[in-house]
Amino acid sequence: MIRKRQVHLDFHTNGTLPVGKNFSKEQFQAALKAGHVNSITVFSKCHHGWSYHPTDANKMHPELDFDLLGAQLEACKEIDVNAPVYISAGFDEKDWEIHPEWRYRHSDDKADCDEYEKETHFHLLCFNTEYLDVLCSQIEEVMVKYNPCGIFLDIVSPRFCYCEKCRKDMQNLGLDIEKEEDRNRFEKIVYEKYVTATNAAVRKHSSDATIFHNAGHIPKGDYFSINANTHLELESLPTGGWGYDHFPLSSAYVRSLENTDFLGMTGKFHHSWGEFGGFKHPNALIYETALSVANGAGCSIGDQMHPLGEMNMATYNLIGKAYSLVEEKEPWLENAKNIADIAVLSAEALTGERDIKADTGANRMLLESNCLYNFIDSTMDFSKYKMLILPDIAILDKDTIEKVKAYAENGGKVLASGEALTSDGRFFLDVGAEYKGENEFEPTYFIPGFETVNGKTEYIMRCRAFNIDAGDCEVVAFMQNPYFNRTREHFCSHAHAPNNPDEQFPAAVIKGNIAYIGWDIFTAYASLGHLCFKEIFTHVLNKLMGDDFTINVNIPDKAVVTYTRQEKEKRNILHLLFAHTTVRGTNTEVIEDTVKLYNVDCVVKKENKPSKVILQPEGTEIPFDFADGKVKFVVPEVDIHRIVVIEE
Repeated sequence: MIRKRQVHLDFHTNGTLPVGKNFSKEQFQAALKAGHVNSITVFSKCHHGWSYHPTDANKMHPELDFDLLGAQLEACKEIDVNAPVYISAGFDEKDWEIHPEWRYRHSDDKADCDEYEKETHFHLLCFNTEYLDVLCSQIEEVMVKYNPCGIFLDIVSPRFCYCEKCRKDMQNLGLDIEKEEDRNRFEKIVYEKYVTATNAAVRKHSSDATIFHNAGHIPKGDYFSINANTHLELESLPTGGWGYDHFPLSSAYVRSLENTDFLGMTGKFHHSWGEFGGFKHPNALIYETALSVANGAGCSIGDQMHPLGEMNMATYNLIGKAYSLVEEKEPWLENAKNIADIAVLSAEALTGERDIKADTGANRMLLESNCLYNFIDSTMDFSKYKMLILPDIAILDKDTIEKVKAYAENGGKVLASGEALTSDGRFFLDVGAEYKGENEFEPTYFIPGFETVNGKTEYIMRCRAFNIDAGDCEVVAFMQNPYFNRTREHFCSHAHAPNNPDEQFPAAVIKGNIAYIGWDIFTAYASLGHLCFKEIFTHVLNKLMGDDFTINVNIPDKAVVTYTRQEKEKRNILHLLFAHTTVRGTNTEVIEDTVKLYNVDCVVKKENKPSKVILQPEGTEIPFDFADGKVKFVVPEVDIHRIVVIEE
């Protein structure tokens, strides 16, 4: 099992800078102790291409005169800190300069590639060249010389390369470089070659060293990429462009994988990697690490060591404020399995495309509704969940459609939107309505058949809409078209034409355990965040689920709720998190001030009366009532993160 208090210690150092002059084993250890760190990733080779130890397989940094990696590993071993070793794989700026024949070419346009190569940044190398052999020799050297507990390989993912070697190999395989499907096939061949070779380089010398290939993203449904690793590290620096809802989406899929340990990787930086002198407020790191453990992950905090080799004590005092709290909570985190009511069939897993807004919108709505949910792919067990959400995207695979049908026939609740319930121009489940295709107008208008915050009026829907004829079903929302679509010749006012009240037709329907919403509401919510999208969703969700939610907590939409089970200890753990975020600068969401929540009402379904309900790690018992299979209690205070343990 991977340790839960890790630091990822970046050390990408230009060849002209002095290196390691101020390194001290005692100072290095003091920093790790101050940070309550029990695992730290240390560098063999950086993006610049230099090794930080004596080497025959590479070149040691020209300004380094001792074995820095060996000294760090020795320091860690003395104080029982794990130390996986980092090797830059995709980047090697030194070899990129020396070996132009190894360079990755991202485009068929020579001028475009030449312009890219002139830009100031690290440059990729192609794994389909002799560079892969060099990389493997570097890995083997580290394994033989240091026998580390793990290897971390960075900047690796399937990517198509237009270099001469790749062109020739494609031709020899009978693949056409002009065809996208052939390019996709070949990039997978090269990536599999890379994974097979590098993993073999580790396994030749160790049967139990951890291996992780970092691409900055865990691809949903891509089991070759997932299974290439011994564990997963979910890179998600909220202030570095990921945002605070990125990690919940990523972890909601990874925690549904069987027997997969994973870390949530954030950073101590104000912004992102490469930032010297950037610091978060301690409350931000406390929240981010709490978010990781509440989602079943360990923690990894990114830092960057100064070239002189001295650890910044302000950084480790900052990290310690978060990790000291994680350390206290670890008894209620080990082997805790996530519990979820709802599964979202991931649009990314269906299409293979990253950053699909249908997934983003579904994740945000479920987070803000304080639901227990996972994201899944089509190979997973649907029957574990009370509800299956199909967000916006049509399912093209017939076997997956049959699996959804079987789930619904066995009583599983299905909530679908957009084209997600359609196949061959019709609905593949009986929702009591007939699918009539995409609406010609955009935007359209939503007229609720239920009470909303602002009443029963017309709400603008800036997204694709779909027409249906309702039959044997309950209509919960209606649609109106505008008078016309906006064109240069035919427009009204500043934005769009008003609704035409002369025509109104069904838009969202429910029949038994199946519901359909005739807009791309999840995609639109990710883009626009309009309240009315979520109001439709939550109304239909509550209609289908009724009293079947495992938990019900009166906590703000910005809060996060998760629920886990430690089977060996016979206890369930409720995690409540809340942090006030503020946008600073152009678009950087930060956490600074703590806003406490008081007297949070909680209702948890439980078959049997618990023996006690305890706030941990304080060990404070709180009163509870038990009736009709529900435990009711009030959490007096939530200050960023609260653990409530329900003992049998």
